[in-house]
Amino acid sequence: MPTCRLTHGQNDSGGLVTRRIVVIGVPSNIGIKPYDDGRPRGVDRAPTTLREQGVVERLSARDDGDVLPAPYRDFTRPHGRPRNDEELLDLTRRLSSRVARAVGAGEFPLVLGGDCSVVLGALAGLRRAGISRPGLVYLDAHADFATPEESKSGSVASMCLGLAVGRGQTILSTLADTPALVLERHVALVGRRDDAEPWYGQRALRSSAVLDLPDAQVQTSGYLATAGSILERVGEPPVDGFWIHVDADVLTPDEIPAVDSPLPGGPCVEELGALVAALVAHPQAKGLELTIFDPLLDEGERGAGHLVRMLTLALAPLIGAGRVSDGAT
Repeated sequence: MPTCRLTHGQNDSGGLVTRRIVVIGVPSNIGIKPYDDGRPRGVDRAPTTLREQGVVERLSARDDGDVLPAPYRDFTRPHGRPRNDEELLDLTRRLSSRVARAVGAGEFPLVLGGDCSVVLGALAGLRRAGISRPGLVYLDAHADFATPEESKSGSVASMCLGLAVGRGQTILSTLADTPALVLERHVALVGRRDDAEPWYGQRALRSSAVLDLPDAQVQTSGYLATAGSILERVGEPPVDGFWIHVDADVLTPDEIPAVDSPLPGGPCVEELGALVAALVAHPQAKGLELTIFDPLLDEGERGAGHLVRMLTLALAPLIGAGRVSDGAT
């Protein structure tokens, strides 16, 4: 098991931020490749599983129900486009409306995926809420910077960040009325450890304006020092609000093995919780998503419990502002 060098109690995140957390489920697996036997992956079960583990009550959140996807279509990789692109475009638009409504009401949306294509709907939602120069903190073990041609799987999960900054010629890379949902210079990619898997677009990443903070660098610098570097990128003008993406595979597989592409290394729950809490406490933090957790791979629901604990630590700066949800959607 990894040795955690930092507990949440060491986080200097300041006082309470008076925004209520609102949970939005996106039980989608259409943005990720199927299992090797051809069945769709079980990441669509994550929102229900995390709710059953008490995440809404633990966060004193309001539950806004689910945004439901269309059925899986592209079991075989299509030519020249990402899998299920039209279905994902529809899902992105509907999620963006839900996120915009929450942000516009002064709430802090917590989007529970599903696969990591939900980041597109979240960013589009910030723009619909009037945030014209959003920032993005992308906590992930993989760069997800591929184009459809570079991707090994053809799934949006391998190219989410690339699509968000406008890479590739697809209907999902032109979602904004500007060249990209988020500009490269307003993005911090944190925790990747995928150098042995070049099909995630690392070559293009190296020449981009994205702030790339790989896991090895984070481990050396420390998690709270890394939070400071991230906020220098996304917490200052011209950025006028930022979103936080957390892919469950950024955590050590010793604690969260129930993901599609686990890689050695990564932070433990307490380390990641403290890092994200330092970001959430910033007044420009507008929302958070958690993706790629697969309950079908989670023996004994151990990983689900770890993720609820991580979210409780990460969102601690907000919890005192809310009240226990009555379950209304």
